[in-house]
Amino acid sequence: MFANLILPLPLQRLYTYSIPPELIASAAVGKRVMVQFGSKKFYSGIIRSIHNTAPTEYKTKDILVILDEIPIVNEAQFAFWDWICNYYMSTPGDVLKAALPAGLRIESETNISFNDAFDNVDSLSPREIELLSFIEKLKNTNADKLISESSLKDIPNILRSLVEKGAVFTEEKYAESFRTKTEIFCLINNDLRNKIAFNECFLKLERSKKQLQVFMRYLDFSRFLSEKGKELVRRKDLIVEDSDNAALNALVKKNILLVKTIEISRLENHAADVVGESVLNEFQQKAYDKILNAFSHTPVTLLHGITSSGKTEIYIHLIRDYIAKDKQVLYLLPEIALTTQIINRLKNVFGNKVGVFHSKFSDAERVEVWKNINKPNGYRVILGVRSSVFLPFRDLGLIIVDEEHENTYKQYDPAPRYHARDAAIYLASTIGAKVLLGTATPAVETYHNVMNKKYALVELNKRYKNIELPEIIIIDTLLARKRKQMHTHFSNVLLEKIKETIAANEQIILFQNRRGFSPFVECTSCGWIPRCINCDVSLTYHRFSNNLICHYCGHQVIMPHTCGACANPSITTRGFGTEKIEEDLSILIPGIRTSRMDLDTTKTRKAYEKIICDFEEHKVDVLIGTQMVTKGLDFGNVSLVGILNADNMLNFPDFRAHERSFQLITQVSGRAGRSKRQGTVIIQTSDPENNIIACVVNNDYQKMLDTQLYERRNFNYPPYFRLIRFTLKHKNYQTVERGASLFAEELKKYFGDLVLGPQQPYIGRVSNYFLFNILLKIKRDTPVNKGRTTITNVMNLILSRNDLKNLLINADVDPY
Repeated sequence: MFANLILPLPLQRLYTYSIPPELIASAAVGKRVMVQFGSKKFYSGIIRSIHNTAPTEYKTKDILVILDEIPIVNEAQFAFWDWICNYYMSTPGDVLKAALPAGLRIESETNISFNDAFDNVDSLSPREIELLSFIEKLKNTNADKLISESSLKDIPNILRSLVEKGAVFTEEKYAESFRTKTEIFCLINNDLRNKIAFNECFLKLERSKKQLQVFMRYLDFSRFLSEKGKELVRRKDLIVEDSDNAALNALVKKNILLVKTIEISRLENHAADVVGESVLNEFQQKAYDKILNAFSHTPVTLLHGITSSGKTEIYIHLIRDYIAKDKQVLYLLPEIALTTQIINRLKNVFGNKVGVFHSKFSDAERVEVWKNINKPNGYRVILGVRSSVFLPFRDLGLIIVDEEHENTYKQYDPAPRYHARDAAIYLASTIGAKVLLGTATPAVETYHNVMNKKYALVELNKRYKNIELPEIIIIDTLLARKRKQMHTHFSNVLLEKIKETIAANEQIILFQNRRGFSPFVECTSCGWIPRCINCDVSLTYHRFSNNLICHYCGHQVIMPHTCGACANPSITTRGFGTEKIEEDLSILIPGIRTSRMDLDTTKTRKAYEKIICDFEEHKVDVLIGTQMVTKGLDFGNVSLVGILNADNMLNFPDFRAHERSFQLITQVSGRAGRSKRQGTVIIQTSDPENNIIACVVNNDYQKMLDTQLYERRNFNYPPYFRLIRFTLKHKNYQTVERGASLFAEELKKYFGDLVLGPQQPYIGRVSNYFLFNILLKIKRDTPVNKGRTTITNVMNLILSRNDLKNLLINADVDPY
């Protein structure tokens, strides 16, 4: 018997392995197996099919171990994986790595040890001697650690040479990364439940004061003598001092207490009482009824509700309906920060039926969620970000895509470069589930589908409690600077409004779409700007760490005191990020309490929770943030929102720039005045006459939509055409340039003028790889499979050339 396996590698095909006779009975589609791939490496793959046809082009290797008792991937998931793989032009291995939590993937590690008997140092090159000395110093290490800690380049080739010369030994080792979490509990011997035996127990312990103390502690924790007592007590609760260990061991030896190891969950339980959902107001009820009616004849419905109209409460009522039908619900969010607020609302209504799944969870926690969701008594609702679409749902009935317009639903790197909203719609279509898309600012493509009757539309045009949409004030920063009405990056109007808001005991959100202190630093004498050594980009200054950091590859250097070109001490910062705003505000308004929410301050799940919790509890007056603060956060005490520089978004070189600007400004504006009274939004821009600014002020989504559709129809952009962006990479500029030219030439033979490029992107080198882009526009009526087959053939033709060795071609279908 043979099995076709999906391996966690970017391979275009499945590989066939033999199933040894002793494993045939336990082999099944969807189970993980351990196999050797290549001469040494070991990986865990997934059985995709079982058959009795041996491959003719190579000799099969045996499956070594079957890792699962029951399959962890079902046929519906495999069908979904196949669609992701085909539509987004990725490999089965890429999809497997995206779909399975890291804790379920096993890969061998190359352990390296120094050969003490090696004495032929003269045969080694200087670089080999340097690496060998490093290995000797570390004693035992692994390849990944060598690459990360050694300053040498090309370590794999140097290491290979050292192995061939016998200077070091290598060994492949693997271990399953996920282990169930266990804890030791203590319980009383059943024989002591007899009153006579229980009293005799105390007589036994009369002379053992320490043992008696530990035993009494057990009785206290377990409330053994009360009717509501519990039997099991955690061992660590009984150990207060070091000497308690010996006393507890003695109690176990005397058969008074027993110990038991129990598997426990890493996932949090909701301890608070569950309360019912809130009553919908008149407008919410009408929208809710229309959604149910739409679901009766259309699988996908768009809920277009203005900010603070109460969309989340409608979601909660729909979730209740589907749970009552014994169906599962996937609630997708664009940002991890949002789960912190919404999980509490959901758990207050649905208790422990709700689970959370995102990348800030540990690998082990994500595996537990994965395993829990497929149990009969497992989670009924999953709240998660884009990767949640890959979870093994047992009976999925509804998918809610909140803030469906957000670009963070799109996966950029690594492959597969899928869009979670579109993937969720496809997934729902294959299993008969319904999809609700919710937003105040729908994506142009989504609304175009409404216009073409593919999706149903439900509108919600009244804010909860009938509070007015915020007043929007536009500040012309060019005019304000001429009139000396700007203080660093704050206009007089914005500063006064901040002071008034704090005096009224209310809160403020300030939005600036750049993190760090300053986008770059410059020498005022000669114009020198520090740049990344690996990328064609200036380094961003971060005041907190006093480092210049590349936001593309992570390279960082200490902030220089003198110019790197002319040695003058005339270094100054240019532009401003969230750090700069925080510092300036504390100088302009002494004593103000600020907090930042950006990539630098939210590296852990607890960091998100703390920032949001502190702001909700009014420990902070001003929350300063990047796009994270625009996405659906609900703070009742925020009455002022300031947008420091709208021009960054409006002038971005992308055909979606104006659509995104409208969405971002409208969304962040919607954080103001959500529960008490009408809020205020101040937008600072050097282009106050911009059409998008006018659309935001008038809350005119329709005008923005009409303008965008008109332009995109004329210039062959989505939703009228599909796009595929090819990014070609190589460490040699001439190679990637030649490869890009040949690739574009071949594509133009089939697609003609619909191929744009090749051209270098705005940032032409990232992580020492030179980049070229080619954009392909495909007519909507072109058969998708035919177009992709042509593209794949052209890619294979280019990559088969010897002079284009190691050229990388990444395809991004529907770039967003």
